[in-house]
Amino acid sequence: MYVLQSRYKLENSFLHYYGLRNKKNLFKNYIKLNQKQLNIINNLPKDLSNYEKRVLGNKILDVAVVEEKNLKRVPTSLQEAHFCKNCAANDFIIPGIEFDENGLCPMCQTKDDTKWMKAVLPVLNDIPHSKKSRFDVAVFYTGGKDSTFLLYYLSKVKNLSVLALTWEIPYMSNSAKLSIEGAKKSLDKVEFISRKIDNESLKKIYSNLYELSENTCACPSLAYVLFYEILVDEKIPYFVAGNEPVQMKGLYYNNMAPKIAFKFANNKFLNALISFSRILTLHPPFKKGQFQTLQTMKQLAYGDNIFKKLAGYKNDLVNNVCLAIKEVPSILKPLKRAIRRSSWSGNIPSFIQVDLNDISKDGIYDWKKVKDILKNECGYVDTESAAKGLHTSCKIEKCKEYSQFIRFYNMKSSMIPFSALEISLASRDKNITKEEAIKEMKESLGFSLKEVEECQIMKQYFQK
Repeated sequence: MYVLQSRYKLENSFLHYYGLRNKKNLFKNYIKLNQKQLNIINNLPKDLSNYEKRVLGNKILDVAVVEEKNLKRVPTSLQEAHFCKNCAANDFIIPGIEFDENGLCPMCQTKDDTKWMKAVLPVLNDIPHSKKSRFDVAVFYTGGKDSTFLLYYLSKVKNLSVLALTWEIPYMSNSAKLSIEGAKKSLDKVEFISRKIDNESLKKIYSNLYELSENTCACPSLAYVLFYEILVDEKIPYFVAGNEPVQMKGLYYNNMAPKIAFKFANNKFLNALISFSRILTLHPPFKKGQFQTLQTMKQLAYGDNIFKKLAGYKNDLVNNVCLAIKEVPSILKPLKRAIRRSSWSGNIPSFIQVDLNDISKDGIYDWKKVKDILKNECGYVDTESAAKGLHTSCKIEKCKEYSQFIRFYNMKSSMIPFSALEISLASRDKNITKEEAIKEMKESLGFSLKEVEECQIMKQYFQK
């Protein structure tokens, strides 16, 4: 009796594999079927004749259609999972992940091939002092580990004037609130601004977003909507979000940012071509990072453009946020005005990435050491679970992890849970040890087949 192998799903005329494949087949997750093959697979499970086997061919019989005895079992808990020999990646948090003959996951197999991938944004670790603004740089600040480290590095180490922009979400963790207060007392060269969206509008956005994504995570997209006008008005030359290196590489392994996206910022020809097109339309040419800024803001205001779609850059989370924001169109009016004004004047703040590995001792952004620095220098307050190092500013982070995990586990979404990739990459790249990563999976992350308690906190806000 032949059956469809686990993690394969028939979708129209394709077999879609929900998982992360070995290096030689990385991102080759679709098999196109002809009509004869489609007829056979539609009738599985069944015994196959020699003729039917020839019709399917070895490509399909080797991986997608197998004898029932060779059906792979998908783990139902972390205790049943098979782990990578090198890092914490496993086939429970990433169902369908493959391992090579050495027991390595695809991320470890491709470590050397991707070590040059730092960001889809221009990397700028040494930011110059501004001559036009009272601020040298703005940081989208959540009170979490990564954005607090950025504030510390930029203001105390580099002696820059920093504007910290905080979107007050209804789910901000207690530790993040305390850390923000600690930073205000400790960082003299930082000015803090916070904004919130009125509850009525936010509930509309969250309700729509939940229908699309089964969670309400809209960070940092809504923060960009709230603060872009301020960045433009203050003539701030650079702004940065608190994204650590594993988040950037996670986009690649989720097939959301192709290799060209990581090369684009340093591609002189493409950037010159774009700037030339600006000159032809009587706009000032772009400085480094300005193109990325306008594309980010225009996507939130108007949706994806055709060039981004053709480049293969797709992010369902951001796309869903864009759709949800349309429930409150008035929130986009200041953003659209600021986009037009900055585009014509050339006064566009550059969206950059500070590489946290580059600025850390020995080139490794060690989560434990970073927390110790922040506690001493910035009044940082750790989360209730000291084991938690990933996404520390939101008290319903588990809800996002759970919803992404359960949708991928049940093959309703092709998006691998962000935290599953990030915690695995962090252990691969020695930001934490493998043992620490597994401990965090068990104690602090939302990888569960049973709905986590935090989902009720989320639903209660926008349903009441």
